[in-house]
Amino acid sequence: MNRGLDYLISQEDTERNSFADGAYGRSTGISSLVGMALLSTGHHPGVGKFGRAIDRRLDFALDHAKENGLIESGDHGHGPMYAHNISTLFLSECSGIVDPERQSRLDKALSAGIRVILDAQAVRKDENQQGGWRYFPNSTDSDLSCSGWALMSLRSAKLNGAPVPKAAIDQAVAYVYRRQNQRHGHFGYMGDSDHADTLTGAAILSLCLCGHFDDPLVKKGADWVLANFKRLPGNQFEFYGTYYNAQAMFQMGGKYWETFAAWMYEHYLKEQRQDGSWEGTSYGRIYSTSMMILAFTVPYRQLPIYQRDERVDEEK
Repeated sequence: MNRGLDYLISQEDTERNSFADGAYGRSTGISSLVGMALLSTGHHPGVGKFGRAIDRRLDFALDHAKENGLIESGDHGHGPMYAHNISTLFLSECSGIVDPERQSRLDKALSAGIRVILDAQAVRKDENQQGGWRYFPNSTDSDLSCSGWALMSLRSAKLNGAPVPKAAIDQAVAYVYRRQNQRHGHFGYMGDSDHADTLTGAAILSLCLCGHFDDPLVKKGADWVLANFKRLPGNQFEFYGTYYNAQAMFQMGGKYWETFAAWMYEHYLKEQRQDGSWEGTSYGRIYSTSMMILAFTVPYRQLPIYQRDERVDEEK
């Protein structure tokens, strides 16, 4: 993992405190994924070279926390909510382990950032879209990808003691379930089948983090992933799907994690480049390398949001 971490910090643009690589290298979302990758390997803010790198990722997010609560740098592609949700999650995961000055700034930015997410969820939408999120704070539709990051942000903040209403979590969970094809078990992006290969893991993770790991519908989704995950290599969103499948299969435990992990480590360790990175997609090598590190470090349990419910049956 250290080779991957060394690669990430070697790509920092010191003048802008961001990254030049890929289409969204200057996005707070990409920067925050790097920060979470560093945290996931057991490094803490302010300690050692990787700790100082976490501080820089924190500062980049905090420096782009706007008066309206959005945390984004303008380099966000389709809309600001992806970057905002990921950055809010990163700040929440760092809360309580940073120096007092950063903690003060973090508290203010995190409170405002969570309010943006809650207000975006509350925008009037039709029944099928209600409870989810999309590209903009005022979007009147939803998609599972953006909603997964938003839900994780709310769940992380709630675990930290933030006043996140139970109804907001419940509505988001209901939205995720509406994206499931109950006949086959997989989940879709805006329907129940689109991008199933890369998003079913996102749905399972979201539901497990909200206490639904023993739901038969979640197990059916996990069974579908177990039967189909080897189709991911070459997919446009391969690294995204692998990250979510790793997190989801770990949450399910037993045969799910054991089977997926054995394949993932064997397949992707051979794919790591000499410089420590993984080959980039249209989102660049910073993104793909961060996502692979987050997938590989699942068993480390360093990020609070990804802790597994200890009631998971390891024999299933």
